[in-house]
Amino acid sequence: MKKPLFKTFFGILALLASSSFALAQEVSPIPKASNEWRFEVTPYLWLTGIKGTMNFDNGLAKSADFTSSDVLGNLKSGGMIAAEAHKGNWGIMGDLISATLQKSGSVPVSGGAATVADRITLQQTVLTGAATYTLANTKDAYVDALLGVRSINVTATLFGNLVGTSEKESISKTTSTIDPIIGAKGRYRIADSSWYIPAYADIGSGGGTTNLTWQVMAGVGKSFGSLVDASLTYRALYYDMKAGGVLQKTTMQGPQVAITFKF
Repeated sequence: MKKPLFKTFFGILALLASSSFALAQEVSPIPKASNEWRFEVTPYLWLTGIKGTMNFDNGLAKSADFTSSDVLGNLKSGGMIAAEAHKGNWGIMGDLISATLQKSGSVPVSGGAATVADRITLQQTVLTGAATYTLANTKDAYVDALLGVRSINVTATLFGNLVGTSEKESISKTTSTIDPIIGAKGRYRIADSSWYIPAYADIGSGGGTTNLTWQVMAGVGKSFGSLVDASLTYRALYYDMKAGGVLQKTTMQGPQVAITFKF
């Protein structure tokens, strides 16, 4: 599923890029705060992998040792969309990620005397919602402060098979938490053109299960007229949950391609 989706997104980007040559002048990618409502809807594809440790509270799972040097999983399925609404300097935003990631491999156990073939699957739904306030709005830059919450529901499943035997075991664990976040987002116009640098950052904690969570994103984008933007960015989402939480010092990260429809 990942490759067809990836090709589809880049095909749309290429089509938009070719149509942009017909524009007689560059269009500013910087939005303008006004008393009129303005809206954005952004479907996107985040090709994420995961670096970290999955906590199953089980000896077999702990021996698998998915440390920060491992990249966990490829995107198997998912739906991702963000939206914003603004009036004056105030606004609201939301971002929804529903994805399934998976990795297969093998790890030594019992001092290397045996090998476990494993498949770990991570199913997650991440929802971010926030109120925003515009701090800067010039011809070259736009910056919003944001205050809100992020919720995550994550289920990790480990299937293990002791190589050369019929011994199998499947372990699953689910964690849900809601954490307050604070942050900022915006864009910077490149050389008076329709190209821009999008950026996002937030940090949060205090949801009961989470010690710390943060998210960052940056890359490059282009406005195609007043109705459509396209961007290619790199995004990272971090969770460090308390004892008992599934995600222990875990980072979800990878490239993201997005198309924004403005109205």
